[in-house]
Amino acid sequence: MELMIYLAGEIHSNWRQQIKEAAKKQDLPFVFLGPMEDHARSDNIGEEILGKQPDPVLKDDAASSINNLRTTILLNKADVVIALFGLQYKQWNTAMDAASALALQKPLILIRPKELHHPLKELANKAQVVVETPDQALQALKYIIEA
Repeated sequence: MELMIYLAGEIHSNWRQQIKEAAKKQDLPFVFLGPMEDHARSDNIGEEILGKQPDPVLKDDAASSINNLRTTILLNKADVVIALFGLQYKQWNTAMDAASALALQKPLILIRPKELHHPLKELANKAQVVVETPDQALQALKYIIEA
């Protein structure tokens, strides 16, 4: 059984690559989806498609509309969503993606360190599984496909 997995979370570290490599090493039938990981491309996609915008706010709005289109389409295709919350970066996009996944009734695996238990308690309560590491999230998905 192949699973399509949307990886929601910050794009500044290599956590997605770690999950993808671990899944490949274990020969797991997973297809990974996610946001644009090239930060500059994500920030500039609105102007790339719609042309130069008159100010930074409109530039952000143009990019976010196209990034939201991407996210909506890929979240709809996903069988499950993994949302990673870490300590280093602000996680507004991750929270939005996790909430969208729940609204779409997509199973949600929440990755968060113990230090974020309190601020994420309501979201954690809605997730199907809460873990502390990407490896634990992958183990949970591996369990689903076992015979």
